Amino acid sequence: MHRDVYGEALFDFYTNGALKTSLLLHSSYGDIEEMPIEVFYRDEDDLPELEFIALSLCDGKVLDVGAGVGSHALFLQEKGFDVTALEVSATACNIMYQRGVQHILQEDFFRLKNQQFDTLLFLMNGIGLAGTTDGFRNLLQHSKSLLSEKGQLLFDSSDISYLYEEYRIQRPIYYFGEITYQYEYNENKGEPFKWLYLDQKTLIDIARAENWVVQILFEDDSDQYLVRMEPRK
Repeated sequence: MHRDVYGEALFDFYTNGALKTSLLLHSSYGDIEEMPIEVFYRDEDDLPELEFIALSLCDGKVLDVGAGVGSHALFLQEKGFDVTALEVSATACNIMYQRGVQHILQEDFFRLKNQQFDTLLFLMNGIGLAGTTDGFRNLLQHSKSLLSEKGQLLFDSSDISYLYEEYRIQRPIYYFGEITYQYEYNENKGEPFKWLYLDQKTLIDIARAENWVVQILFEDDSDQYLVRMEPRK
């Protein structure tokens, strides 16, 4: 069993206000990035414009997928929304409970069933959990089973094609936005996981093939963009 080093880092920061060592993120394109743990603990004043817009567009009963330590769920909760925070890390769920998130589900998104929501929210590139383009197709199919008649998806993603030029590496034979990551904290490594970034054309092509309506709502200066999708009626 791999340790939940992501959760351990979140816990240390929550309880001590600091980390024992840096939280590192190893990637399949060869980079080792130091993750700023503070980004998971942002409050309303720290939210970037893209996320603020997404939260403002939430409607009805909301599922915050990959909720982390609950920053987005707390924002919506304070605005009076019926929001459920979905997170696989038991440690992160415990932190959310201590921070006052009222409805918490420790579960894998793809195993969730027999529930319905008006908004499925995947922020901080939350749809990355799909892992691959085929996984994104599965995510869209599964999302239909969780959405109400007026349901919507809200998420952000980004075009990472620039990385291959920046690091001077050859593009893989598979889709270039499929990355493998691994967290490292306090000299322990977590389980490697796949993460997906979608360029807009690929996103739109897949969405149309799966019979979804796509709206690109916002783009920032860092090649990130905000999307609203709903199943085609």
